[in-house]
Amino acid sequence: MPTFAYSARGANGKTVQGSLDAPGRRDALRLLTSRGLTPVNLSEAGGGAAPSALAKQAKAETALARRVELKTDASATGGVRLRRTHRLEFLAALHELTSSGLSAGEAIRLLASRVKEPALKALCGGLWERIGEGATLSRALGDFPQVFDESTLNLISAGEATGNLNDVLDRLIRHLTEQRELQRQLAAAMAYPVFLSVVAFGVVLFFLFFLLPRLKQLFAALKGDLPTSTKILIWLADFALHYGIFVVMAAVFGLVTFWRWRQSEAGRKTTDNWMLHIPLLGPFCVAQTVLSFSQTLSVLLENGITASEALRMTERQVGNRVHREAFTTATDSVLEGESMSRALARTECFPDLVMDQLAIGENTGNIVPSLKKIATNYQRVVSTNLNVFTKVIGNGVLVIVFVFVGFLAFAIVQAVFSLSASIKTG
Repeated sequence: MPTFAYSARGANGKTVQGSLDAPGRRDALRLLTSRGLTPVNLSEAGGGAAPSALAKQAKAETALARRVELKTDASATGGVRLRRTHRLEFLAALHELTSSGLSAGEAIRLLASRVKEPALKALCGGLWERIGEGATLSRALGDFPQVFDESTLNLISAGEATGNLNDVLDRLIRHLTEQRELQRQLAAAMAYPVFLSVVAFGVVLFFLFFLLPRLKQLFAALKGDLPTSTKILIWLADFALHYGIFVVMAAVFGLVTFWRWRQSEAGRKTTDNWMLHIPLLGPFCVAQTVLSFSQTLSVLLENGITASEALRMTERQVGNRVHREAFTTATDSVLEGESMSRALARTECFPDLVMDQLAIGENTGNIVPSLKKIATNYQRVVSTNLNVFTKVIGNGVLVIVFVFVGFLAFAIVQAVFSLSASIKTG
């Protein structure tokens, strides 16, 4: 049986060296993983095989790894579609097991056999297949870009290199949990305006298809002169019944065209610039940019990512294209030696108080606490802006509904009184 010499990293981050007997290279890798070791280097000792045979074996293993990398998302996961939303659930489960003393590879193997949820099970199975072939955790995660973004991969890689994978996972989970909570707040805040819009649409349909036909029969039977408000109401209703479908089709066509244009880089930049100048939406977009910037950069720097890499990765997390372009320019200036606070201040995208806090962090040589403090403050700012924004939308929709219902009631009552008066005088 061949003997393999190896160097591997243990759960405590220390590198160990040794040798083991195994039928083949793949079996040796699996033995190391089962011992809680992360292989760094593995080579066959003793020269039992001819050089040509070893070259052929290495070539075959390289081809096998290449085939694994080229698998499509569907084939790699048994046809199950994976999404970014599975990232937090997987990392939380992985952290729970690695915190109990298991290695990352053994934890994933256990998850692959125990997890019941189809998408998560498929993900764990695909990861274990790659780790069993000798891939590191970060490289295995990189084969699923639809789930794990570049920032996550770099953080995991840094955690493996420093032996602090558990700490990295813990910080990453907290960061992703905060992002998910913000998304939930946004969805919950928009629920009330959406509900009011549905109610308003229901009121319009009730008037057009149930109430209006009966009113028209009543007014025709009374044979009187209708007031102006009632004539306007009937005209609007007739227009909606005869031409409403064309208006809806035109609106849908306009929205689809606008959406497709927004997907282009020029359209996205233009619409993002518009959003920054809308009274309530503009401050909210600025707060979101500051929150995303401070959260992401603090997590990256805290986990050992170099400043240049951290800035480039943070740049890709900024959603607003105008802010992203300004941030790219500022990042180039920082990489040329300028201070971060001075470079970002020149973009005029960040509030002065944020720049002051960054400057203090740079002057003290510890910018991560300043970034965390900014993130905490702007978490509250974003929540406050969300509440104000949704209240304005909700109250606006409510006012529109009340105005429509009030106009409807006024037109009907005025018509009834007018016709009654004409009958009495006649």
